[in-house]
Amino acid sequence: MRYPTPSNALKRAEELIAVGQNKAALAVLQDVVTSRRSRSAPLTLMEPIFLKFIELTVEQRKGKIAKEGLYQYRNMAQNSNVTTVETVVKHFIELAEANVQQAQSKAEQITLDLDDLEASETPEKLMISTVTSDANKDRTDRALVTPWLKFLWETYRTCLDILRNNARLEVLYQTTANQAFQFCLRYGRKAEFRRLCDLLRNHLLSIARFSHQAYAVNLSDPESLQRHLDTRFLQLNAASELELWQEAFRSVEDIHNLLILSKKPVKPLMKANYYEKLAKIFLTADNLLFHSAAWSKYYMLMNHHSTKFGTPLEQERLASLFLLSALAIPIINPSKSRGYMQMDESKHRTRRLTDLMNLSRIPTRAGLLKEALNNNVIRKATPELRELYNILEVEFHPLSICRRIAPIVEALSKHEEYSIYCKPLHDVILTRLLQQLSQVYTTINLAMLLKLTQFPSPFAFNALDLENFIMNGCKRGELSIRIDHATNSIIFDSDLLAAPKNNAEGPRLQAIPSEQMRTQLANVARSMHVAIQLIDPSVSEARTRAKVAAFKAAIVGMVEEHEANRTRRAVIERKKEIHDTLLMRKEKEEARERAIRMQREAEAEKARLAEEQKKRELDRIRADQEAIRREEARKIA
Repeated sequence: MRYPTPSNALKRAEELIAVGQNKAALAVLQDVVTSRRSRSAPLTLMEPIFLKFIELTVEQRKGKIAKEGLYQYRNMAQNSNVTTVETVVKHFIELAEANVQQAQSKAEQITLDLDDLEASETPEKLMISTVTSDANKDRTDRALVTPWLKFLWETYRTCLDILRNNARLEVLYQTTANQAFQFCLRYGRKAEFRRLCDLLRNHLLSIARFSHQAYAVNLSDPESLQRHLDTRFLQLNAASELELWQEAFRSVEDIHNLLILSKKPVKPLMKANYYEKLAKIFLTADNLLFHSAAWSKYYMLMNHHSTKFGTPLEQERLASLFLLSALAIPIINPSKSRGYMQMDESKHRTRRLTDLMNLSRIPTRAGLLKEALNNNVIRKATPELRELYNILEVEFHPLSICRRIAPIVEALSKHEEYSIYCKPLHDVILTRLLQQLSQVYTTINLAMLLKLTQFPSPFAFNALDLENFIMNGCKRGELSIRIDHATNSIIFDSDLLAAPKNNAEGPRLQAIPSEQMRTQLANVARSMHVAIQLIDPSVSEARTRAKVAAFKAAIVGMVEEHEANRTRRAVIERKKEIHDTLLMRKEKEEARERAIRMQREAEAEKARLAEEQKKRELDRIRADQEAIRREEARKIA
């Protein structure tokens, strides 16, 4: 079979298409596209061939053939003219999207044709409807639309593979990734979205492996890094819309890793979006502590950088969400006790979340409430939440706390954004009630406690709920309570040696006996210290002199340390300059060697082509001579 040259392949393919032989036309173009002889052909000649080749592969849904051809074209054109690669890839995506829309229109038209409002139900139709639950539209979509959706998904994957790890094609790569996200959102493709995120993650990891190649993506470039960050934020938004919270969390980790590499500060609104999505993720995971910490970060960013935050309604909304999320953080962890391995894993996970939040230390409930107080968040919140804060964190009223809070909680339960905090808030209220009762009573009847904890359904407590809550708090060392089932009462433990693991902050009337016992020696030491200062003033004077001497020594040490740091910084900068110079010299040398190698390869290819041309010419001359000899021999004979 004669090899079709690029100059006549397109004409031959169009002739075959004109007579309805599209498969044969695709075969002709495929031979040209995949042939090694086409690599030396000019791109102006090859671009129309590839555009027609792409049209035929899309028409016949030959995704693998299209992928093979696009790889060949990228290798041919990426070093000389990437614009033509972008043209072909965009054409590929546009054709696939157009076919999906065309299939949807055709499916809708078929459904409308089938829907006859006046047609009676035949027995056959009734029997079919009893054995299948699929509607006509669903069956039509599966027959017409689904194959094209699969092909469009494969198109996005193919294009992302073609465009990856090439700085000159990076803009189109990010655009294609955004189109793939929109595809997953438009058609609700959750499984494909997970695969897309894994694909982009693998592409990001492979950047380091291919950094030595020509036109490799350089994440040290601020513009390139910003493009990757923009893509990851689009990925995070899409994951949130699809409610794929695990994938959203992995997207947050990707963003955090890219932010570590970033030398430029991130845009405030983009960072606010980051913390807003984190707050949703933590709420879905029932991690109210980090959920409130995320709201805190979001509130601070919006307060300082957003002009929209200036409206009173938005200001009150964000302040209320921050305050309510902090108040709803459980004082007693509701989870069961865990083993040492699980505790180590929990600590590791907590440190990981702290890093994602860009916090220097693990957040606490008391710390978040203190931050809200220092930043006037409480004053900006709604009056109901201000009253709730005062009841839970300031005032001491064990016999009326639930009665006063019940109307507030009922109002919160009717609010769309606040209602999600009602359940954890009830646990906080019960904890505060038990803590305050322990400072007033030694024994209280269980019936009276149930009366004090009356809440409307579905948040009402029964005896079993109270017992489970108390036992969990005692197991964790947060409460010192015993339940006497014989007398149907609870006893607040007054053992002088009892030491809870954690003293929750909150309104207090007095210290319990066990706390007084633990702090007795410290109180005696403080009293003796005051007495010594009154008896012998020279002790205070000596301490003052020692403090002055320590300050002088600290100033001298500070100056010396400052000079040492300046010297060290200068040495580091000099080493960095030397390293950059050597690296630049090495890159120039590698570029020069690469250019020489490419020139040699081009010359060798040129020589090979010339040799092949010469050989073909000699073969032609020999064939002509042989034909002449045969003709002369025939005439003589």
